[in-house]
Amino acid sequence: MIGEALYMASCGVGALGTGMKHRALGYLVVLIGAAFVAAPASFAGEPRAVIELFTSQGCSSCPPADKLLGELARDPSLVTMSLAVDYWDYLGWKDTLALHGHSNRQRAYSSARGDRDVYTPQAVINGVVHVLGSDKAAIEKAIVQTRQNAKTLSLPVKMTVVDGKITVDIPAADGNPDSAEVWLCPITTSAPVAIGRGENSGRTLTYNNVVRRWIKLGVWRGKAETFSIPVSDMSGAGYAIADIDRLAVVVQSGVAAKPGTLPGVMLGAAQISLR
Repeated sequence: MIGEALYMASCGVGALGTGMKHRALGYLVVLIGAAFVAAPASFAGEPRAVIELFTSQGCSSCPPADKLLGELARDPSLVTMSLAVDYWDYLGWKDTLALHGHSNRQRAYSSARGDRDVYTPQAVINGVVHVLGSDKAAIEKAIVQTRQNAKTLSLPVKMTVVDGKITVDIPAADGNPDSAEVWLCPITTSAPVAIGRGENSGRTLTYNNVVRRWIKLGVWRGKAETFSIPVSDMSGAGYAIADIDRLAVVVQSGVAAKPGTLPGVMLGAAQISLR
């Protein structure tokens, strides 16, 4: 049974120190469905990194990082995801793309590392190392650092879309592998936002590879597994299925959907374009 983790609900994983310069803490559906059914699609090649950017429309330090993520998104070897947080909403502008669960997820990463480094813009690389999200050199260095762990992205995950159904195939692993959660993320590749108040008031900013929802497909325990879900299940609160033009799936060790639990290294990932 497909289970959904709304990180977005209330797992107390979000934030957040203050005072840091880099902000710490119908018919249309039928047509869209037909487009998804038209031809199978898959992502060729294995990724070298999963980059999660924690950002906010209310953070004046974030636009350079948002722009950099857009540049990195053009590299097919990178799975890039923009995770908008809500803890800066009190400054006068409610982030239109934020999920409370992203704040939760960011705090969970901090707990897993054993530090209090939760800020925006923050990039988390392969689930284990964080750097300033606008620092390209630091991101590249973190990719190299995390790949020294043999488990990092060691699983060749395959994702396909055929006849309106998303299928994720994960192979068996040798030895005594970590168990891992399998998460599917519907994504909007480009989301321009006119910001009316707050630190970025008057600016129209474009956010890239925006994660709109987290759907838990299941748990991988070392044996070959196949998970399937209809494309029609990608819709959610605050957006329409027409807004979803990309999917990412991550196989992540640890547990990240409950209060007090910790996410770990990314064991596998894949991404796919739906247009």
